[in-house]
Amino acid sequence: MGEGGEEKSFNFLQVLLEGSIAGGTAGVVVETALYPIDTIKTRLQAARGGSRIEWKGLYSGLAGNLAGVLPASAIFVGVYEPTKRKLLETLPENLSAVAHFTAGAIGGIAASLVRVPTEVVKQRMQTGQFKKAPDAVRLIVAKEGFKGLYAVCICCTLINFPLLNERNRNNFLKCNTYFYFKSG
Repeated sequence: MGEGGEEKSFNFLQVLLEGSIAGGTAGVVVETALYPIDTIKTRLQAARGGSRIEWKGLYSGLAGNLAGVLPASAIFVGVYEPTKRKLLETLPENLSAVAHFTAGAIGGIAASLVRVPTEVVKQRMQTGQFKKAPDAVRLIVAKEGFKGLYAVCICCTLINFPLLNERNRNNFLKCNTYFYFKSG
């Protein structure tokens, strides 16, 4: 409710813009902070039986990755927020969990269109296959076709889809428990 008991109108474009800015900013901050850990994890996974991993260049490929993380994060939150608000207005109150779940799924799928190619390029750069993101994109497309950038698309989308893995199940439950208690 707004001032004087009036119901506040839903401004889709404002919510979209605010969500996109917040999502993009959050994505860049989190990715920059966690990138070295992700690089170590990827290099450990790519190491062959007892071979040593390279500790240099833990931020190798970060700039190219941020070029994908920023729009993907902006898309996710930019789609999630207005979708959630519209669903919460439309659905009965006892289905608020469905609104959050559905908005998250739609936002995740939309963000995957940008995030998956970024992830493919990032992992190949982290394992030393490429030095520069533009070279990686050009050579992946030349060698594997455009679908090479989406080679893990179904897998990444499923991993990011709520309830299909333990991390997202826990986050889904935590978020919905939070919203349940928040609403009183």
